[in-house]
Amino acid sequence: MSTVYLNGQFLPIEAAHISPLDRGFLFGDGVYEVISVYQGKLFHAQEHLDRLNRSLDAIRLSSPFQKDQWLSLIHELLQRNQITHQTKSIYLQITRGTDTKRDHLFPSADTAPTVFIFLMDLHPPGYEKLQQGFKAITYPDHRWDCCHIKSILLLPNILASQTAKDNQATEALLIRNGYVLEGASSNVFIVKNNVLQTPPLGKFILGGVIRDIVLELAKQNHIQTQETSITQEALFDADEVWVTSSTREIMPIIDIDHQQIGTGKSGPLWHRMIRYFHALINTSTSN
Repeated sequence: MSTVYLNGQFLPIEAAHISPLDRGFLFGDGVYEVISVYQGKLFHAQEHLDRLNRSLDAIRLSSPFQKDQWLSLIHELLQRNQITHQTKSIYLQITRGTDTKRDHLFPSADTAPTVFIFLMDLHPPGYEKLQQGFKAITYPDHRWDCCHIKSILLLPNILASQTAKDNQATEALLIRNGYVLEGASSNVFIVKNNVLQTPPLGKFILGGVIRDIVLELAKQNHIQTQETSITQEALFDADEVWVTSSTREIMPIIDIDHQQIGTGKSGPLWHRMIRYFHALINTSTSN
């Protein structure tokens, strides 16, 4: 029986309940964050909390805690669940709280936000499985115009992900006006002529922490990068395609819409990058 945090209490997940008038339940009025835990240690938690604060600011919801308070809560949750050397992920969600009625307008200023934190299993694919490569599909981007907010309103992403699964694929790559933006739950990179490219940040792209890490590792290791718009044609013509996220790490895509990408195998630049990334994880967990 796992322990979760809900509105000031640590309690068994079976005992955690919210009101049906919670605005997250009624409207999807909230944001969330996911933080990886490798061998019992948080991975780049500061960057995730920075993004959480940006999402909260964007929806005009004040953060109920300072960064050190968030970290204290998370560490206590890990301790209560006896997480010392395991690999997990932290799911953290904040909604605008419980109102007395269903109303589109914000509730009164004294309405407390709902804060929920719990642990999820994290099973990174691992090098041997990753190098085999994965399949993806393209899918029309039906999301709203504020995708830079990590909102809990994820129905378009859910439908895209399920369509990918229905087609024996791992990810849906979202296309808008002929350009690939990101995956249903990931960022997208392509490699062309040894140049690593990814779409620039904007209102249609959620800035991923792993995306930033990949760009920094590329810089440190003298890999040329470009943040540039990527057409659907360029996607299919790429030498390599990757998707990145906290749960997928850096995943090579070797087939899109049943069309082979590059050689149909994980590419040489991916092999370099995944070594750099796993070395970073090892360094982070050894401190």
